[in-house]
Amino acid sequence: MSETPAQPSAPDFDSAIQAARVVVEAQREAVKEYPGKAPALVRALQVLGDAQREAGDTDGAEATYLEALEAGAKLELPAEAIANVRTSLATLLDFSGRETESLPYYEEAINNHEALGGENLEVAAQLRNNLAMTYKCLGKFALAEQHYLRALETLENKRGRESESVACVYNNLGSLYYAAGFPDQAKEMFEDGLKIRIKVLGNKHRDVAQSYCNLGTACHELGENAAAQQHFETSLGVLESQLPAEAASYEAIGQDYIAMLDIIGEEGKAAAFQKRLEKTLTTV
Repeated sequence: MSETPAQPSAPDFDSAIQAARVVVEAQREAVKEYPGKAPALVRALQVLGDAQREAGDTDGAEATYLEALEAGAKLELPAEAIANVRTSLATLLDFSGRETESLPYYEEAINNHEALGGENLEVAAQLRNNLAMTYKCLGKFALAEQHYLRALETLENKRGRESESVACVYNNLGSLYYAAGFPDQAKEMFEDGLKIRIKVLGNKHRDVAQSYCNLGTACHELGENAAAQQHFETSLGVLESQLPAEAASYEAIGQDYIAMLDIIGEEGKAAAFQKRLEKTLTTV
């Protein structure tokens, strides 16, 4: 007789938050007598804020992170003690749809991590990547480009050109140039990112498929429709080999391909692929 596998228990957020609050209160009392223990209070507040964020309490996490920053400012703590708190607050605001409010915290966190040097430089580079995406969403393309390029320089220096993090920034730069109306530059960035991803990830990875799709879109914008079709078909071939896991991406890129075929007057080919797409998705 078969048995149903035991399911992992859900995280006990309430207990984690309560335990973190106990530590915070203890550290608050300790700082009253020994101000030198302030870094421990900031770390405890960071843990509490992270637990609140995991539990979905965005407002509570924001208030806790702000308390940590206020404590750090009053006691003039070094950048190392509050860099992570600024990072957490920036991403919390950014991913909560409050992009404009996140900007100063991103900037300060980047400055903190860069001042620390070493491995923190990579953290700063990833934050620049996030900040650039935020500026792009706000339509501030020049600022977005500036941060992408600085992130790219740091990551290439730290990890070498052939790394997934570098390929990701190239892809993001391509998307920026495409949105800003520079398809030639977008194509160049997408090509660079694709070459790196193929070398690092192989030919059959979902990110490689996405890079082919992006390159196809840029080629279409430039009127290079034969190349665009080839890139879309390669992308779809990669994703089709990864079904059913990549069904959502396969369908989305497939619909983009069909739309492009209709635009360039390949209605018959578009209709044929529509049938193939529907049949393939039905079988998986």
